[in-house]
Amino acid sequence: MVYFTHADRWNVKRKRGLVLKIGIYGGTFNPIHLGHMEAARFAASYLGLERLYLIPTGIPPHKRLAAESPGAEQRLELVRLAAEAIGPQVHVSGMELRRKGKSYTVDTLRALKKEHKKDRLYFLMGTDMFLTFQNWREPEEIAKLCTLCAFGRSESDTEELFAPQRKYLAKTFGAEVVTLVLPQIVDISSTQLRRTLAEGAGREYLAPTVYGYILLKGLYGVRADLKRLTLEDLRCAALSMLKHSRIPHVLGTEETAAALARRWGADEEAARRAALLHDCTKKLDREQHLHICRQYGIELDREELGADKLLHARTGAAVAKHVFGAPPEIESAIRWHTTGRADMTLLEKIIYLADYIEPTRSFCDLTELRQLAYEDLDRALLLGLTMAVADLKENGTAVHSNSVLARDYLKGKLT
Repeated sequence: MVYFTHADRWNVKRKRGLVLKIGIYGGTFNPIHLGHMEAARFAASYLGLERLYLIPTGIPPHKRLAAESPGAEQRLELVRLAAEAIGPQVHVSGMELRRKGKSYTVDTLRALKKEHKKDRLYFLMGTDMFLTFQNWREPEEIAKLCTLCAFGRSESDTEELFAPQRKYLAKTFGAEVVTLVLPQIVDISSTQLRRTLAEGAGREYLAPTVYGYILLKGLYGVRADLKRLTLEDLRCAALSMLKHSRIPHVLGTEETAAALARRWGADEEAARRAALLHDCTKKLDREQHLHICRQYGIELDREELGADKLLHARTGAAVAKHVFGAPPEIESAIRWHTTGRADMTLLEKIIYLADYIEPTRSFCDLTELRQLAYEDLDRALLLGLTMAVADLKENGTAVHSNSVLARDYLKGKLT
């Protein structure tokens, strides 16, 4: 069976010269919350959009950015994290953040129309923007460039409120307007949310990765002690550090590590924390890894220097210790989760195996290893190490000596 990604379908339609539906959703997104995300998700589905641009505003024409607002790059990163959670058709653009002067919608639409000459543009907006559209810069030009799509974001935003404005804009500017009421209302404004976050609440209005980034950077008056995070907050922070595609693996590793900890009498919370942080530096490039090594005085061996994929275990352990206050047993479990080592601790064994056998892993048949992990931990570890070494050799990849030592140590112990 052949599976086509969203990008594959986009490219096929583009090559065929088909008219594509492109959505544009702008705003200060300060911060972007579940209300914004639900509106974007529903509009994309309802309109059948092939692509939806989320475009954070640089300088709003109609108001000032709040004094406590993050910088442009941080706001852009918050929107990027939210976009990944919405779906593959959502793209983030920093065009308004890069543009000098106030961020006028008409300028953004002109730029996008040049890129999408044949495509149909839909401009998404909330109720307040829709009801004051006639006061925008060049509303008649905006109406020529796109279809207006207005959605209600509170229970009072009904068709009775939309209908008169829709008729007025059609008559005055020739605007084509689509209005819709969201099936799920998240009734909070960014202004309210900033105030709530500063008071130590409000996380329920944010995607976990967005809240995690706010925690890590101390945005909007959130002043968390990263070395004393609750498990729930640590999960958000850890997930915000990952590529979105790696999140299912890390969550799968967490649950598998917790199950193994319960089975073998280890500390379940320690297992969860180690699992959540085991790949926390995985997305960094080589130079970023080497910078962390210099920062924390990590001496890499020759084998590690020659294999970039081994670096995240060393830097992840350092970040777990120095940023998140992980105790030695958790630091060590992260340190050895890739290669293993001779005479591993119980937690080290659990994290090594959980990383290997969690449910999303499908690179080989893991049926026997998954069963053995709950029957005989050492024999499961030996099997896992043996499989890993064989797989690396088969792919022509260098095997770290610690993996061989770990395998041979277990062979001797079990025989």
